Amino acid sequence: MVDLQDQTEKIREEINAAIHEVIDSTQFIGGEKVHQFCETLGDYLGVHHVIPCNSGTDALQIAMMALGIGPGDEVITPDFTYFATAEVVGLLGATPVFVDVDKDHFTILPEDIERAITSKTKAIVPVHLFGQAANMEAIMKIADAHSVYIIEDCAQSMGCTITEGEFVGKSTGNLGDIGCFSFFPSKNLGAFGDGGAITTNNPELAQACRQIANHGQGKRYYHDRLGVNSRLDAIQAAILQVKLNYLDNYIVERQRAASKYDEVLAPYEWIMTPKRLPYCNHSFHQYVVRMDYELRKEVITMLRSYNVAHNIYYPLPLQEQKAMAIFPKRNCPNTTEICQEVLALPMHTELTDDQIEYIASIFKKVAP
Repeated sequence: MVDLQDQTEKIREEINAAIHEVIDSTQFIGGEKVHQFCETLGDYLGVHHVIPCNSGTDALQIAMMALGIGPGDEVITPDFTYFATAEVVGLLGATPVFVDVDKDHFTILPEDIERAITSKTKAIVPVHLFGQAANMEAIMKIADAHSVYIIEDCAQSMGCTITEGEFVGKSTGNLGDIGCFSFFPSKNLGAFGDGGAITTNNPELAQACRQIANHGQGKRYYHDRLGVNSRLDAIQAAILQVKLNYLDNYIVERQRAASKYDEVLAPYEWIMTPKRLPYCNHSFHQYVVRMDYELRKEVITMLRSYNVAHNIYYPLPLQEQKAMAIFPKRNCPNTTEICQEVLALPMHTELTDDQIEYIASIFKKVAP
């Protein structure tokens, strides 16, 4: 699904030099490389505070802890997203409230958020899925009207910016109260292991997140609150600093690959290629098509026979996962439908036109 070998080979000397600088410094936890990366990422996203942590999942949990989310609180989350978004809500003793998504763009529906809000709602977690931004103008109006927090799940949206409307020019992660990013290796900005970051323009929330990520310490050995041990190590920060210099080009290459996919898949009327939202650029963390369930089974069989990578993001609505059985259910018909139709094709910076044409040629062997 992602060719990290060829991507790395192009910047290997820079990566090796950055790693050796950390080794020579012996500052393996924290230190100048972590500080430098956070400063640079903050400038790139246009946010005042970047708090590094161990993963995107930790970023979500720390953000919710900083906002005081816990037992008795409800947190609105899309029914169609990766499990971690709702998992951390349950881990903190709060209740995830599942909301439907737009079946053409996979982003959370503001009108269903409005229907789901109660007096117990503490936060909304819009997920900027597959590389496109949720409708933050509408969501922020709802949040303001009901005095609830917004935690942006930006695990898949690095490089996505708003191009129209009230927030034009702003990046995801610089819109709500807190943003949460993942640097999992396959992400648009990926480390050589796990990593994550929290973003905010609120200094009090930033301080709370920094403390929580470091055992709740205000200063060393003085613990002002309960926290966790969640750090971005210096080697990962050094690698990310190098790759951040190439991020805009990585996004362009993903967009180029997506446009080529659109072109070669256009003759197949039974395949719905990704639709673009008008108010943001699509950074294409994933290229996800839709098709009839029975045809999808046939396509998967064919792709396997030709050794072509593929995946289903996501096969089940979150509320249908066994781990979510203890929480209330809501009717989310769009999510139910698209879980039966979605199929992700290879998407990365190194995809060539020939590779994409080869993948598309396999679809000729499927008879709708």
